[in-house]
Amino acid sequence: MNTLLNNSDLFITGFRNTLILFIVAGIFALILGTIVATLRVSPIPAMRAAATLYINVVRNTPLTLVLFFFALGYPKLGLVEIDFMTAATVGLSLYTATYVAEAVRSGINTVPVGQAEAARAIGLPFTQTLTLVILPQAFRAVIPPMFSVFIALLKNTTVAAGFSVAEAGAIRSNLSERGEPAMAGLLWVALIFVLLVFILSFVQRKFEKKWKVAR
Repeated sequence: MNTLLNNSDLFITGFRNTLILFIVAGIFALILGTIVATLRVSPIPAMRAAATLYINVVRNTPLTLVLFFFALGYPKLGLVEIDFMTAATVGLSLYTATYVAEAVRSGINTVPVGQAEAARAIGLPFTQTLTLVILPQAFRAVIPPMFSVFIALLKNTTVAAGFSVAEAGAIRSNLSERGEPAMAGLLWVALIFVLLVFILSFVQRKFEKKWKVAR
């Protein structure tokens, strides 16, 4: 307990940045992933191919390499300068979006084909069929896998500690510099992460009860 209380500033700063990374990257990943999922089921072959290529390339690349590119490779391109926190957010967003896209696509596949055909029969174009008929049902069907993706994102934020981002993954090294027991610090970090995962699991169950799909 002394390790936590005596170094509360490190824990507060670390987990504050972790939550910022998680929330911002989660929002962008959800938006981008949904767009990519719609491209995956698009009637236009070029869009399907582009979405498939993006998912296969990014999802099969280790997250460390994705963050390594944005931390060290991106600055050499001479584009807009971004700090390490922004670079980590962009990397996590692009990486997590591939998993969100596959989760949403699996939800789209659970919607009966007859519903899309009925929407087209009454004159709805593809975009309206997707946004008004298919996606609302798809999201209800993929709540468990979607929250699993976000739980993985929460834990993946610790990788950013290796790229000069002062989040929860960096607490151990900072404790070592202060001469504090690193093992005790790691246990507290792990305990807080477990608590955060429990909170996400609780929210997931609430959404499942509220949006339960009748079979």
